[in-house]
Amino acid sequence: MAALRRQALRIFRAALRASDPVEAVLRHVYREGEILIAGGRRYQLKSFRNVYVIGAGKAGARMAEAVERLLGARITGGLVNVKHNTGARLRRIEINECGHPVPDRRGVAGAKRIAQIASEAGPHDLIVCLISGGASALLPLPAPGITLAKKQKITRRLLECGATIHEINCVRKHVSAIKGGQLARMAYPSTLLTLILSDVIGDNLDAIGSGPTVPDRTTIADARAICTKYRIGLELPELDETPKLGHRIFSKSHYVLVGSNGLAVDAAAIESRRLGFNTLVLTTFLEGEARDAARMHAAIAKEIRASGRPVKPPACVITGGETTVTVRGRGLGGRNQEFALAAAIAIAEARDTVILSAGTDGVDGPTGAAGAVADGTTVARAEALGLSAAAFLANNDSYHFFDALGDLIKTGPTGTNVADIQLILVG
Repeated sequence: MAALRRQALRIFRAALRASDPVEAVLRHVYREGEILIAGGRRYQLKSFRNVYVIGAGKAGARMAEAVERLLGARITGGLVNVKHNTGARLRRIEINECGHPVPDRRGVAGAKRIAQIASEAGPHDLIVCLISGGASALLPLPAPGITLAKKQKITRRLLECGATIHEINCVRKHVSAIKGGQLARMAYPSTLLTLILSDVIGDNLDAIGSGPTVPDRTTIADARAICTKYRIGLELPELDETPKLGHRIFSKSHYVLVGSNGLAVDAAAIESRRLGFNTLVLTTFLEGEARDAARMHAAIAKEIRASGRPVKPPACVITGGETTVTVRGRGLGGRNQEFALAAAIAIAEARDTVILSAGTDGVDGPTGAAGAVADGTTVARAEALGLSAAAFLANNDSYHFFDALGDLIKTGPTGTNVADIQLILVG
């Protein structure tokens, strides 16, 4: 079992390496003299008076590092909002550390500065905007009539009620003055190039970071319906609708998707095959309640052991996506740790079976762990310490459960964010 667990961690780390934001940007954006080429589009740098770099997200600092490598002294200036403790320092782009997943005042200050840069840019300027997972919380500029305190309360409620990331971001757009295409409105008529690292299932551009520079497919009515669905008391003031597809402000705006969960999953599959596993990528669209998804993964592991379906042992089944947790207890954890705990209960006593769930950003919920790894001995080892797996799951206290067993996955902040990876290994 120990060897199988080590192999699971090696496969996950291969996914992390493939998700490096610097490499992701440089795969899609390069420079030939005074021409910047991004996603096949050519930008004549000599035709721009100024080049500004703005953005937000957990991968923002590393993405900015790549842009500095490409453009160097050609960058006039800029600012990118990133999560606290990133520790990055760049020469021409300011890195502003702020709160995530709940927005804070440093985030608001940075968002105001980003909005100012975009608004003051002119028709002969180029703005490079960097968006990655986490940008929704890291780019907080409350709409008129919405206070930061109210926005913080809404964010907490949405994170705890089991809402999907698409639902959360829909509401975020409509309590914001900068999301849902509104940053593009500020930037017009400058030329706007957005580089996007996706952490969203399906890579919908208007959902990644709440789509500050892309047309918004959601409406204020959608946001109100979501608040009603989850019983979140929110009276939205009379707001202007977010800009939609076809609006003239997007005529000088272009987007390049530089990385996604699919890229990480593909790298995991390559490493899995290299280690000798019969490998199946099941989906990159995993969502739903974490414990329900975990039980489904456990059922697949049992089927592999019993019948060799859908792949024969030694088997590795890989999924990607982002589950949710409806918080009812008072414990500490995140969706990946909760997934692993529910899986541990479902595969108790199963031989040669390991299930891993971890976030590519290295941070799962409000904890210092990326996720956890479980196997057929997890529940028995916990019982030997006097710990009830079912009780910890009921209290949403997966962090303390796996911490006691030494089974947390701790990578530290990875500087990237392309959602989560789940592995089923059957030896």
